[in-house]
Amino acid sequence: MGYKSILVPLEESEVLTSVLATTLLVGRQFDSYIEGLCIRPSLAGAIAVGFEGGVAALAGTEEQFEQEQETRTRRLQEQFDAFVRDNGLSVAATADTPGLCARWHEDEAPGIGIFGQRGRVFDLIVVGRPTPGVLTPAMNTLETVLFESGRPVLIAPPTVPQTLARNVVVAWNGSTETARAMAFAMPFLQNAERITVLTVEGALVPGPSGEEVAESLSRHGVTAEAVNAMGKRSPAAAGVVMIEEAAKLGADLIIKGGYTQSRLRQMIFGGATSHILNEAEIPVLMAH
Repeated sequence: MGYKSILVPLEESEVLTSVLATTLLVGRQFDSYIEGLCIRPSLAGAIAVGFEGGVAALAGTEEQFEQEQETRTRRLQEQFDAFVRDNGLSVAATADTPGLCARWHEDEAPGIGIFGQRGRVFDLIVVGRPTPGVLTPAMNTLETVLFESGRPVLIAPPTVPQTLARNVVVAWNGSTETARAMAFAMPFLQNAERITVLTVEGALVPGPSGEEVAESLSRHGVTAEAVNAMGKRSPAAAGVVMIEEAAKLGADLIIKGGYTQSRLRQMIFGGATSHILNEAEIPVLMAH
């Protein structure tokens, strides 16, 4: 079992190197098929859905827009091809090619919705952590795959990670979202050397305790330690504590439910998900 197929929505950004490196760490663990998905929007479709660059292209011509998209696509393909070549990966002939392999996939689509749609047939989706003040990696891309794919999303940090899922922190808050994320993360949990179920005071919704989560994991042959951390009674502050505790533990993966509170509430008041998405320096696996 495990993550036998991984989708990588491709966006030009400084984080793409880390996204591909993080994907490779997963792929080597599970002999995965890795698909790099690039969108080539038409001008009309891009304007209609607000695709990046579409509205700005109104000042130019459709031909200019198409040329820009062609250039962008070729740059992304060159980077993806270099990733495949430099890591000695096999080039997949089809999506059902067995073993560790990779394949470039290009799709003409009006917007990023295709990332969420295509992601529904993959075991895992890997994206870059959105960076405040930077257009890409785009928060819209992350939220699209998180809300529209029904699959787990692994968020790569800006800096290339050296290890993944050896020392795992489950940021447990009692919620349905975190329970789902933990279930999706079971392949990582079953391979991990150390697992900590972390709860933060003031950041729990009605649900099982961290100790009960650790007991449940033991039924799967997974040993986990429950740790309760002091925190302020603020969801945003809970995110700070989660990151600090994960750093103290030397964790190389955080597992967390995405948006236990609504996205709107988190935009206005902040929340643990928003803080982790802005600040985490290690990979984070999320599900909603």
